[in-house]
Amino acid sequence: MLEIIKEPWPWYIAGPLIGLTVPALLILGNKSFGISSSLRHICAACIPANVNFFKYDWKKESWNLFFVLGIFFGGMIASYFLINPGEISVNPKLKAELATYGITDYSNLVPTQLMNFESLLTLKGFLLIVVGGFLVGFGTRYAGGCTSGHSIMGVSNLQWPSLVATICFMAGGFLMANVILPIILSL
Repeated sequence: MLEIIKEPWPWYIAGPLIGLTVPALLILGNKSFGISSSLRHICAACIPANVNFFKYDWKKESWNLFFVLGIFFGGMIASYFLINPGEISVNPKLKAELATYGITDYSNLVPTQLMNFESLLTLKGFLLIVVGGFLVGFGTRYAGGCTSGHSIMGVSNLQWPSLVATICFMAGGFLMANVILPIILSL
């Protein structure tokens, strides 16, 4: 039984399980799924209520904080107990392409040649970590939600803005992976 948990689940099992969170949340409490909103709830709990953006009853949405904590601790538990300590499986063609940029370490989910404190002080690291993180946060706020909120919850509820946001997320991802990232990695 434990061996089934250690392997990545195929799309036809993981996808429906993710999809079933939408009706489960709606049926169990008329709640919407999304992760980025939890940051607003945390800020509303910690920042004095003199900022208009944080003047709302965040305690009504405290379930979301427990949900995000569950995701965090579930990931920690899985990474400690369940992940195979071997090399991450990467397509050989992609490995060959990444090797041209000096990326050869696949012992972690994110290559250490890209994400570490030493690379933060380089132009490439600064662009990937700081500028990339800012753009993700800005895009999430500008789009009114994250990929999980729009793509899983919004599209399943037939919300037009969520479909537009999901199309933009996908187009941005393709552009980043195929055009911008190779330019940054060659720096």
